[in-house]
Amino acid sequence: MSDAVRVTRLPNGLTVVSETMPRVETVSVGAYIGAGTRHEAPEVNGVSHFLEHMAFKGTARRDAAAIAREIENVGGHLNAYTAREQTAFYAKVLKEDTGLAVDIIGDILTHSTFIPEELERERGVILQEIGQANDTPDDIVFDHFQETAFPAQAMGRPVLGTEATIKTMSRDALTGYMRTHYGPEAMVVAAAGAIEHDALLEMVRTHFADLPTTGAAAPEPARYTGGEFRETRELDQVHIVLGFPSAKHGDPLHYPTQLLSTLLGGGMSSRLFQEIREKRGLVYSIYSFASPFRDGGLFQIYAGTGENEAKELVPVTIEALRAVQRDVTEDELARAKAQLRASLLMSLESTGSRCEQLARQLQVHGRVIPVEETKAKIAAVTVEQVQQAAAAMFRARPTPPTPCCCRTPRWR
Repeated sequence: MSDAVRVTRLPNGLTVVSETMPRVETVSVGAYIGAGTRHEAPEVNGVSHFLEHMAFKGTARRDAAAIAREIENVGGHLNAYTAREQTAFYAKVLKEDTGLAVDIIGDILTHSTFIPEELERERGVILQEIGQANDTPDDIVFDHFQETAFPAQAMGRPVLGTEATIKTMSRDALTGYMRTHYGPEAMVVAAAGAIEHDALLEMVRTHFADLPTTGAAAPEPARYTGGEFRETRELDQVHIVLGFPSAKHGDPLHYPTQLLSTLLGGGMSSRLFQEIREKRGLVYSIYSFASPFRDGGLFQIYAGTGENEAKELVPVTIEALRAVQRDVTEDELARAKAQLRASLLMSLESTGSRCEQLARQLQVHGRVIPVEETKAKIAAVTVEQVQQAAAAMFRARPTPPTPCCCRTPRWR
């Protein structure tokens, strides 16, 4: 671990990590909670995302307007996101305003008021967000895919929740979930940029002192099932996602899988782009990506195509998955390594990206992984390992791949 990176675990269990980045004038700081959609009970699906919205709607010291005004008065940015295994609240400010950013984030996580009027207003906003997602086929198709891959499980439920769960979400459900999942043991406060670790510790001790004591149970294991989902709509395109169970965090095949995704569908030089878009003109967009999580992972291929082209697209894609199991060249693996290594190193120049990396590594691996270690693992991947990763995912198996599509009614 770099001398610029320091980690401290406070007596209450809260982990604080920072990286001092020379020659920058800004700081990114955030609170990263190790709870997301997969930690929700079915009747409160969407509560993590609802909390993300409500956190900015007022505290005991600030109303919603004051939160926005204070951070923007100094030219800063404040935001949040919800994922399946994590919820994050983060800010980027000039270095002299770090104290304000930590103050606001700590305030919204410890003293939010959840005023009923604000809750009802935000309920309407989230319902509009769900409606917008449903009206966006290249967005909602991924929710359909997730539900088909993990049916009747928290891992398969939508991050936004459903209209039914959001309409019935109570203030008690929000506050109860926050008390259970937003304690210090589940949280990492991370900062990167023009920051000194000891100064950050003092800010965190002051502004995160009132975190609740939690006792959240571990989420249910993710059980990949797979299957097929089709939805008929009046659209000009067919939106297709084809997916497979994949490597989890820490799996020996993690880096071979990431490199496989890069060479298969990770850029304009990738196999799928060259064969399906450039040579055959079947799509405007096609790409693949691998998403690891704690106890599993998903490998997904997305394509947007026309109804006539879809009949040719699917078998050509399947043939590409067969071919990559038996034939990977040293040149394309070297190109994929260069892309992955460049992406890693470029992310280190962003205070926001680095802040998130630090928190995520601590929550998943229990330590900050040195950059040189990651580079060495990427460099060590062989052609045989990439083919092994492909075979592990794409060969015939009792649990099938998961195809999902939103399509025009005339495609058969």
